[in-house]
Amino acid sequence: MKNKKTQVLAGIRVLDFGSFITAPYAAMLLGELGADVIKVERPGTGDPFRAFNGGLYSSHFQAHNRNKRSVALEHTAPDAEQAFRALIKSADVVLINMRPGVEVKLGLDYEHLRSVNSNIIYCSVTGFGSSGPYADRAAYDNVGQSLSGWLSMFHQGADPRIAGPAVSDALTGMFAAMGILAALTERARGGGGRKVEVSMIESMIAFATEPLGKMFATGKPVGFYSRAAASQSFIVTCADGERIGLHLSSPEKFWEGLVAALNAPQLREKYPDRMDRVKRYDELAQDLADLFVTQPRLHWLPLLERNDVPFAPERRLEDLADDPQVIHQDVFYTLDHPSQGPVRAAHRPIRIDGDHRSDFLPPPTLGEHTGEILRELGLSQEHIDQLAQAKLIE
Repeated sequence: MKNKKTQVLAGIRVLDFGSFITAPYAAMLLGELGADVIKVERPGTGDPFRAFNGGLYSSHFQAHNRNKRSVALEHTAPDAEQAFRALIKSADVVLINMRPGVEVKLGLDYEHLRSVNSNIIYCSVTGFGSSGPYADRAAYDNVGQSLSGWLSMFHQGADPRIAGPAVSDALTGMFAAMGILAALTERARGGGGRKVEVSMIESMIAFATEPLGKMFATGKPVGFYSRAAASQSFIVTCADGERIGLHLSSPEKFWEGLVAALNAPQLREKYPDRMDRVKRYDELAQDLADLFVTQPRLHWLPLLERNDVPFAPERRLEDLADDPQVIHQDVFYTLDHPSQGPVRAAHRPIRIDGDHRSDFLPPPTLGEHTGEILRELGLSQEHIDQLAQAKLIE
């Protein structure tokens, strides 16, 4: 049974005018904490991510739009102004992500919305900020990774392929949610509305706090493997091709535990202290690779655990649901959408009084809740029918 008391943002209404990832993801994070998130979309097409794999319910859309209701409203049309203003008046938060200036053309600029609702928390997400030489450029995830220096820490050589999921988009969405929560907290203490601005480039730079700190302190560029060398992190392959992640950090006991687990006292003689292991990271990594490849992973796991070595078997995404700790933590849930079938996702990673459940609503179909929401706002059925006849809602 869901504990309503741990939906700590219950009563907060968020309007998500975003598309693709950043603003929708930020809004979803707020929805997982109990906010009433209304995704405002254009009739017919909605969020472009809907049609990413064909149809209007792609996996990409589902991933960033759980716990939301959808209203399909052509809010720029004069005949839809009453409905649009009613939405804004009812809201605590408005989220957008678009190039600077576009929001003015769409009537979604802060000054306009504040004139309708002076207590609105307005969050604008951009690629490069609201001004400057790059402000008008298009920006997606890899642009943020490239310009911020982030990609240079994870990709070397001339291979044009990029590995891994979107990082800039998700991190920027997290910072946006953080800024919104801070503004809501201030407002609850007697403050008013706020304009919160978050850019992808600043978010990615801020997230690189450790390598930046090292570079500023030493005046030297950060080496590609310097973080792993300092933290004594490795990914080793076993005889069966399965891998194990190790992170020894600085306590000597973890190094001693690894030596014992491997039954390799020669490592202690070859690398007598931590700084020697840091400086000779490449050599040590090869020595560990040569040892671990002699036995399958199931041979090494109990030995590492018995000797208190910080380790984890490398899991693929498809393996996660079968991991004992993931099962114990009840990480995943499944909701059935009335027309689209089952949607599976992970609960929020934040537990409040032990409760982490966030299986409130499946991702909405386009305009699924339009009539419901407009009636909540006080629009008559006659007015709603008129908007439908004019194709201003769906």
